[in-house]
Amino acid sequence: MLKSSNKTETNVYTLEVTVEAKDFQAAIVKAYNKQKNKIQLPGFRKGKAPLHMVEKFYGKGVFYEDALDIVYPDVVSAAIKEAGLEIVAPPHDVEVKSMDEENGVEMTLKVTVKPEITIENYKGIEANKEDATVTAADVKAELASMQDRNSRVVTVEPRKAKKNDIAVIDFEGFVDGVAFEGGKGENHELTLGSGQFIPGFEDQIIGHKPGDEFDVNVTFPTEYTPELAGKDAVFKVVLHELKVKELPELDDEFAKDVSEHDTLAELKKSIKAELADAKAEEVKRAFESEVLEKVVDLVEGEIPEVMYDTKLDDMVRDYENRLSQQGIPLDTYLQYMGMDREAFKSSMRGNAVKQVKLQLAVDKIAELENITASDDEVEAKLQEMADAYQMEYEQIKKWVNADDVKKDIVGEKTVNFLVDNSKAIVAEKPKKTAKKAAKKEEEKAEDENESEAE
Repeated sequence: MLKSSNKTETNVYTLEVTVEAKDFQAAIVKAYNKQKNKIQLPGFRKGKAPLHMVEKFYGKGVFYEDALDIVYPDVVSAAIKEAGLEIVAPPHDVEVKSMDEENGVEMTLKVTVKPEITIENYKGIEANKEDATVTAADVKAELASMQDRNSRVVTVEPRKAKKNDIAVIDFEGFVDGVAFEGGKGENHELTLGSGQFIPGFEDQIIGHKPGDEFDVNVTFPTEYTPELAGKDAVFKVVLHELKVKELPELDDEFAKDVSEHDTLAELKKSIKAELADAKAEEVKRAFESEVLEKVVDLVEGEIPEVMYDTKLDDMVRDYENRLSQQGIPLDTYLQYMGMDREAFKSSMRGNAVKQVKLQLAVDKIAELENITASDDEVEAKLQEMADAYQMEYEQIKKWVNADDVKKDIVGEKTVNFLVDNSKAIVAEKPKKTAKKAAKKEEEKAEDENESEAE
């Protein structure tokens, strides 16, 4: 039970906690029962020595530490609750003042509590908001991408290679007349103009015909691997064949092949709607992110370092779990990236600080604006989770803490409140040049033609 609670440092309280004698005695019996099967005393079979004989043989306090471990979690949790404190880390500096069967336990401990912050001017935050308009050019680009995904590659009759051809080549590279590791390939397909190879390599294939054998002279970039960086190289190349990518015609048949629509006009309309939804969501998220970034900057108060450390540890653990799901140990990943764990944690600390401050800000604003979650809202969210995981409602209630769900709902509502009470700054569109104006008119005409076709 709680004997006293006093604020002794910023965000730190010192608690005096006691365990009554009867509760401590009961814990001693539990500790004895957990270990008695391992105990053997002279004159007793293993596990049959009574408690008082074990205490007589080993000393009165033989089970005190184990008994304290048993009562500690519940006693301390109850004391913190009675003190009305919201702690942000496990208790520390625990000091046992006295401990015996006749008087129970007296101890002191320190707890770090959630800091009291101040935040002002969180309404009317200005943030940039991009234009979410979907143009004919956007639709055209998506159609081009669909064409590319549904294209086929065919071999062309022998002719000179040109940009965008797919060249099938053998090659071997030499520096100072000596072949180097990784510089050889056979029947490699290289799209000319793609920039996949060293600068200048692809350009020197253009103009050659299948069957040609020739040298390609290049210089490795200075940021290349150390053993080759900045060095001149000669590649012996054999051009076997040329291929091209054949794109399907953009017509009604194409629409039927790649979608559930019967006409190209319907497909365009569908693409435009999907792009509009995606772009609107992207703009919304970017706007919300900027608003929240600015909210973080408004937080004032002394925040315990342990909150940052805890968040950072959580982030590293989550990252490690995600990598492990892909079969990649974190240490292997860090070795590949040329980092150790400390450098990795250091790179993530700034984000951890932001997340802690943002959560404190959201909690404080919810308090100031009296933003709450009703029981009906919690039940609806639990039902939504049950449906998503294909579980019964009563089953999800056993798995999920309703208080956590309520906190999540309040957080979501608070973020929405901040966004709804912010000001969007829409960037002015650049003035049209004659060329851009003509293109705009062309796109407008395309939009109108599509509307008429529909």
